[in-house]
Amino acid sequence: MGRTQTFDTAAVVRAARELFWQRGFEDVSVPDLEDATGVRRSSLYHAFGSKRGLFDAAVDSYLDEVVRPRLRPLLGPDVPPDALPQYLRGLRTALAGRSAAARSGCLLLNAATSPVGRDTAVAEVVAAYRAELHEAFRRGAAALGAAGAPGDADAVATLCTSSVVTAFVLARVDPGAAVATLDAALALLPAPR
Repeated sequence: MGRTQTFDTAAVVRAARELFWQRGFEDVSVPDLEDATGVRRSSLYHAFGSKRGLFDAAVDSYLDEVVRPRLRPLLGPDVPPDALPQYLRGLRTALAGRSAAARSGCLLLNAATSPVGRDTAVAEVVAAYRAELHEAFRRGAAALGAAGAPGDADAVATLCTSSVVTAFVLARVDPGAAVATLDAALALLPAPR
């Protein structure tokens, strides 16, 4: 008969997510995860299968609790005209505020630029994340009225996606440049119609 789980899975995943986000998959040991979560190795392995299984759960949590709530206004059935500038301004404010999360950049992009990013499954998640950002920004650009000619909304989305990715990567090493990147993207957006 199996053991009864005595911990809150979501809380454990969030604690692990913060550690992976700050330090990266490779620099987090199982003892680090035990300390951060308060759960013993055997229970972590029983619940998640491996350190990598816990990382995958942390990535899912990151997408569902951090990324998608911010993108929701851009992906709904009726995108407000100012949704894209609001997203970029909100991200700018977060990065300028220098919170622990802002100093950590983006969990997925950090993973993409580390050895775990060479794993096919991780690469696919990162590619899907970039596509999700692009689609959200394309919808935001169209609502903003940046689609005067065919392909304009797509071009604006590509610019915004590149700017956001760049800002997240720079947030760890040059926060001022990260903010300046978002300011440049905002300056290129047309005023809402």
